[in-house]
Amino acid sequence: MSILVIGKTGQVARELAQFPDVICIGRDEADLTAPEQVSHAIHAYTPSAVINAAAYTAVDKAEDEEALATLINGDAPGVMARDCAVLGIPFVHISTDYVFDGGGTQPWQPDDATGPLGAYGRSKLTGENKVRAAGGAYAILRTSWVVSAHGNNFVKTMLRLGVERDALNIVVDQIGGPTAAKDIALACHSMARQLIDAPKKTGTYHFAGAPDCSWADFARAIFATSGLKCDVTDIPTSAYPTPAERPLNSRMDCTLSETVFGINRPDWQASLTDILTDLGAVK
Repeated sequence: MSILVIGKTGQVARELAQFPDVICIGRDEADLTAPEQVSHAIHAYTPSAVINAAAYTAVDKAEDEEALATLINGDAPGVMARDCAVLGIPFVHISTDYVFDGGGTQPWQPDDATGPLGAYGRSKLTGENKVRAAGGAYAILRTSWVVSAHGNNFVKTMLRLGVERDALNIVVDQIGGPTAAKDIALACHSMARQLIDAPKKTGTYHFAGAPDCSWADFARAIFATSGLKCDVTDIPTSAYPTPAERPLNSRMDCTLSETVFGINRPDWQASLTDILTDLGAVK
């Protein structure tokens, strides 16, 4: 039994590569800008399940490259899901809190109405819809604020800036759950294995670290755990304009993931310590 992971260098893909039953393939074998190439790879490997851990994630750049973002985040996952349905194997697809409009203060339920604010969110929502339409067994896993010891992410940015500066202004009115890529990988792997035997678990699920916090408080935790002396001043989103609008409310209700798959929300503070330990940055 093998699980084919589409993606090789991304944060979650690098964590999934640690599982002995996982095969990760990169752009050389599965270029998401050429979805039929991905289709060929799935049929060639004949896996027991497929996890899509590759995506276009440049949120601001997507405002000028929506067609490309939609090809990678929308069309390619649809092809993957179609081929998995043909082969009779489950498909796990990672999505995002950006499919919501960020309104209110209540945690988002998986069946809440979507309303993406920008191109990135629209491209990911297109992917979700195409996965559902493919007709096979699937799990769409929406997550948020992904961090790890790999690639570019908020933790690594804060560590760099915390060395360079004595103080930072960080947004305080965006609230969500920081989620370690390793925890997402564990969740995706578990979902894929369970869907092989229980395809009726098909559906859309949420998974994010707990407890919910602001970016400013997350930054404070990074500095406290790493021992960096950098003061954080709270600022509103309006004081930090970006090309793409960010959702203010990224809280996600993860009860369904816990009930159906037995996957509990991970403690992001413990995961943060693990990430900083991997980076050699714990005080």
